This record gives sequence, C-alpha cells and structure tokens, in this order.
Amino acid sequence: MTIVGLTSTEVAAQVAAGQVNTSSARSSRSVGDILRGNIFTLFNGLLLSLATIVIVIDRSPFNALFGIVMVVNSGIGIFQEMKAKRLLDRLAILHAPRARVLRDGETREIAVEEVVLGDALLLELGDQVVADGEVVDSSELEIDESLLTGESDPVVKKQGDTVLSGSIVVAGAGAAQVTAVGEASYAAKVATHAKRFQRAHSELLASTNTVLKWISWMLAIVGPVLVWGQLRLDTGQWRVAVIHATAAIVGMIPEGLVLLTSMAFMLATMTLARREVLVQQMPAVEGLARVDTLLLDKTGTLTEGVIQFEDLVGVEGEERDVIVRCLATMARRSKNPTNQAIIEALGEAAPFEVIGEVPFSSARKWSAVTTPQATWLLGAPEMLFAGRTQEPMFAQARGIAQEGKRVLVVMSAAQAPQEGVLPKERQARALVVLSESVRPDARQTLGYFAEQGVDIKVISGDSPLTVAAVARRVGLDVDQAFDARELPEDPMALAGVLAQYNVFGRVQPEQKRLIARCLQGQGRVVAMTGDGVNDAMALKDADIGIAMNSGATATKAVAELILLDNQFARLPKVLAEGRRVIANIERVANLFLIKNVYSLTLALAVTVASLTYPYLPSQMTVISALTIGVPAFFLALGPNTRIYRPGFLRRVLRFAIPVGFICAVAMMVVYAQARRAGLEVGQAGTSTSIALVMIGMWVLVCLARPLRGWKLGLIAACAGAYVAVLFIPVLSTRFGYNVHLLTLPAALIAGAAGALAVELIWSRTRALT
Repeated sequence: MTIVGLTSTEVAAQVAAGQVNTSSARSSRSVGDILRGNIFTLFNGLLLSLATIVIVIDRSPFNALFGIVMVVNSGIGIFQEMKAKRLLDRLAILHAPRARVLRDGETREIAVEEVVLGDALLLELGDQVVADGEVVDSSELEIDESLLTGESDPVVKKQGDTVLSGSIVVAGAGAAQVTAVGEASYAAKVATHAKRFQRAHSELLASTNTVLKWISWMLAIVGPVLVWGQLRLDTGQWRVAVIHATAAIVGMIPEGLVLLTSMAFMLATMTLARREVLVQQMPAVEGLARVDTLLLDKTGTLTEGVIQFEDLVGVEGEERDVIVRCLATMARRSKNPTNQAIIEALGEAAPFEVIGEVPFSSARKWSAVTTPQATWLLGAPEMLFAGRTQEPMFAQARGIAQEGKRVLVVMSAAQAPQEGVLPKERQARALVVLSESVRPDARQTLGYFAEQGVDIKVISGDSPLTVAAVARRVGLDVDQAFDARELPEDPMALAGVLAQYNVFGRVQPEQKRLIARCLQGQGRVVAMTGDGVNDAMALKDADIGIAMNSGATATKAVAELILLDNQFARLPKVLAEGRRVIANIERVANLFLIKNVYSLTLALAVTVASLTYPYLPSQMTVISALTIGVPAFFLALGPNTRIYRPGFLRRVLRFAIPVGFICAVAMMVVYAQARRAGLEVGQAGTSTSIALVMIGMWVLVCLARPLRGWKLGLIAACAGAYVAVLFIPVLSTRFGYNVHLLTLPAALIAGAAGALAVELIWSRTRALT
C-alpha cells in the first residue's frame, strides 16, 4: 500500500491547533515543585512558628537563630535541586528518543514531541510506538503490548489494527497513521510507561519518613506537656518559660535529616551524570548498591556489541553466489546488528525478488523470505536443526560456536512457513559465521562485582556454546552453559537450576522475566543490563534496569539507569556511589536521632522533676550546629566504601537510642549538681552543654571511622568553635553561655564518662552487625 504522509502545510495547521505529541511528563521536577518541596515542609512550618514566637516574646534575634537553619536548609536544597534539574533537563534533551515520520513524501527523523495528529509514523524492529495510531501498512508487524496490557505474547498487527503508545515493535515493520497524541494517548491516560524523575522505592527514604512520623507524634504529645511544665514553675516569668520550652522543642526537630538525604541522592545523580551515567530515578543509585545479583546480556555488555561477518562455511562455487544473494536479500528486510554486518560484507550482491516473508523475532530466532524460486530460512542452528541434530552441518556449527563465535544456518525449502511454523522439508545450505569483540574492561568489571559479593549470571539468546566461550574469555568460571529451551517453568525447579548454573543460552524474552522474578522471590535484589528490544520487559521487572544508550528506544524508556557512552565499566562507579550514599546517610541519621532521643528524654525529665529546661534556643542552636549540622553535612558527602548491609533503621536505632539516653543522663547529673550548688539556669545550662558537646564529639569520632585527616580536622574545628563560643566574651554573651568553674570538673567528668560509654556501645553494636 502506498503511504501518504502529511504535507508541511498540514503539519503547521495541526501544530496551530495544538494537536502535538506533548504531555505533562517531565524529565525533572518543575521550579514550582522544587520551591514547594523545600520550603513548605512540616518542620519548616514548625520552626518558623517557633522563631516568630521567640522574636515576639523575647525581642532578640539571637534566641531565634535556629530559624536560620530553616533558611539555610531550604536554600541549599533549592540550589542543589535546581542545579540537578538543569543537568538532567540538558541530558534529557540531548538523549531524547526520536520518531520517524513520512512528510512531504520524505522520511524524516523528528523529536517525539514534534509528532502531530495524522502523521504517518514509520515503525521498525526495536521502536517504541510514540503515539496511538491505526496501522496503514504491515510487513509481518508484531507488537509487544505487555508494558501496557500485561499480555506477554506479541500481537500481529495488520492493516486497520490499532497500535498503542508505549508498545514495542518486536518483529517486522510497518506504518501507522497517528490518531491520538499527548495527553489523549493511551499510555498518557493509564500512566504505565516510564516516567522520569519518578521516585522509586528507597529503603533510606522509607526509613527516614518512618522516623519523621514517630517524631511528629511525639512532638504533638510531649510539646504541650513541656510548655505546661515550664509555665507552672513560675507564672510570673512566663516569657522565660516559653523561651526555654521552645529550646526543648527545637532540639526534638530533625531539621536537616530530610535535606541531607535528598541532597546526597541529588549530588550522586549529578556525579554519575558527569561520568556518562544518566539516572532516571534518583533512588536507583541506592538501589544498585543493594543489588546482590546482576543479570547480564552478552551482546553489548560483555562484548562490544559490534557484530562482524567472518565467513560463509559449507558452500563453494556457483552455489555460494546464490547463498550470498539470499543473505543480501534477507539482510535488507530489517535493521539489526546482524543484518548490518551481512550487508557490509555482502551488500553488493543483487537481491532476489521477495513474494513472502516471516520477519525475525527473538521468540522464533529465525526469519524467512520466499522468492519465486524457493523459500530461504536464516536463524539459530538449534532452532532450524530441531529434530535433525545428527546432520554433519549441525556438528560443524557446534564446533564453531565453542570458539565463542556466533553461527547462523541458511536453509532452503520448497514451501513457505505457515503461521510461523517451519516447513518440514528443508535443507541446510551454509553456515554464516559472525564474531564479536569482548570488551577490554569486561574481565576487570566482573572481577570487581565478584569481590563485592554480587552474583553474576549471563543470560543470552545466543547458543549456549557461544555464550559459555565468551563467559570464559571474560574470566567467569564456567563448565557449560544451560540451554534455556530446557528451563523449567515451575518456580522451585527453576530456583534449583539458577542455583547450579550462572550462564544461560537460547534464553527467550519471557524467560528473562521468569529468571528475574524467581530470583526476586528468593529475596534477591536483581539488576539487569540490556540493549535489545527483547530486554525491555525484563529490565522493567528487575529491581534496577540498566540500558545502553545505543540500545532500543523501548529498552531505554523503562530503564532506571542509562550508560550514555555504552561503557559497561561505568557500573562499578555507580555501585560505589550508591554505597557511599547509603553508608553516609546512616552516619548522619545517627547524629540526628541521638539528638531527638536526648532532647525528648531531657524534656520529660525536667518536667517530672519540676526544673527549668537548661538551654536557651541560642545555646541549642550552637550545640546542634557544631555536633550535628556542620559535621553531618561533610560526612554525608564524603567518601565511603563500606559494603551495603540490610537493616538500616534497626542499626541506627540500636546505636542512637542508648547513646541518646547516655547524653540525657549526663546532662541531668550535671544540671542537678549545678542547681544544688546555687547556679542560675544560664550557668547550669552552660555546664550541662559542656558534658553534652564532649559526648557529641566522641560520637563523631565513632561515626567518622575509619578516621582520616580531613575527618579529624572537621572534628577539631567543631570542638574549637565551641571552645571559642564559651570563652570569647562577645560570642558567649550573644549565645547566652556563662562558664562557672565550680561545676566545670563535674561537667568534664560526666562528659568523659559519657564518651567512654559511647565507645562501649559503639563496639557492641559493631560486633552485632
């Protein structure tokens, strides 16, 4: 059928009418979303309210300095997220998918957003359909709609059938006239295909949100009790009571924890982008760090992905010329790396006239063309020699495959295939030998993952003999590969096979999904790499999908990570970055939760004991900044090579709760002793803060291990800043500190004892993990 595309005038009319393929999906959050997400938070609102109360009552900005933390936190978050947005948007434009349309009688490649209603959309193997349409031409076109409908079997599309945006061409070719674009398309309505900047599940974010919920409930209960307790001590000094109660509430707010968690993800995303890795979902950085099983496709991952024609075996003379013409004919029917290699080597041969065709598909692993003289078949020897493995050419094919080369067999038949079924009478005519170069960095990369405890499994559609040979060349210990045609569907039996074998050949696309799901059912965290259209569904099912930028559009659309320069060696950097983020956030989470525990415990203790809360808001600001805020910022962004271990929240609470209680006990001991000695609240609070800061500094020593020069310098700088606040008059006056020598020894002893207890708890918790 002759396809008639739109003219330039018709395209301009559709654009003017707004019938273009744009949608609300973005590669990153909008500026408004960034501002709202960083400014209008629960804890920002609480801090703003408390700061306003303090300024109105106390009329001094210094006791409201904790409000600066809110401004700085929001400012840093906005700045970093805007910086990340610009980078991600630029990468999204640079690597955006393209569509082929027929306009003014010419084939044009345009941005997906430029497709308009009525366009003639040209479809080939590996394309993702970018807009809904009606098929106007089909050359054995087969569409996989499983991402949209859940139907795993490809659907043959004939003229007049509907194709849906988000579906994938897995065989044949064709054209469709666009009938719905943008928000009116099927995929936009059901929102099922990949959306960038979508936040995937994250153990860190989930644990952090759980803690924030707990703290919110505690604030709602303890806050009013604390205010009432402070007011009843001296109703004549209600202003002072409110100021002290505010200090206690501020101490229970983890104002920087969410910021540092989000910022660590964003900075990791930006770091990886500079290393040619596009992170489409930020928590995917964390996800790869949790991966314990990596499923690798051979082609494009272990090998360069560039296929070269080597030889035509088993045929000579005039018959060879016929086979060469046959191969040239078949290779021109569709675009894929194998056909491209054949065209480059044999493309000058005159093609035969084609009167019938069965296009290649990953499920069949063969293709066919019918000419006036005969039907020619090209495909995997295991498929075309099915039931005929005793033939000499099949043994010859196996011998070549054992050398790590790809082998295809050419057969001829008098009859054409019927409904995808091979003709019974077919004759082997020649073997096509192809080769791929192994990536020079593959051995080193796989060695790194093995050292990190990641289980490697190679799953490929090629011959098991070829896959096993390539696996051995990259350093994997492989006796033999498992032929996936014998792979059981029963989950228990499949699990047994997966435990015994690490290399699989002749794997069907649906089997890749079964393998990923089976491993996930065993509690494994599975990542998968791929570049072909047959990898798309398995990448979607895996916990982390990793696509090559040279791969099919559909594969890149569903992946969490895209290797922009197609370098498999980038993955260790991604793994290391994810582990750095997780380990560092665990460090800083300890700091914030320790503060929450001791603030809550101290608030309840002084209320029960009918004592004035020992700190002013300005004093609490200094303590929080020097023992938590400043060191947490640097520790969250510093290097860390610790291997991921599950149980983030349990581990943090196991250390933070007892240490928080120790801090509270030390403070109460010093505070009670100072009050008995007749010291005023300001002096008693200063002595109490000395013990607290000493313990806090030792907490930093524990969490910063292994200690490096920059970490020791950071701790020394924070300790030195605190000493400066204590003894430089202008600073001590501004922040409400007043050192009294009478209780200084008690504060130092309590601080030292608390630090020793922290060390014991640290040693104990490390031994349990």
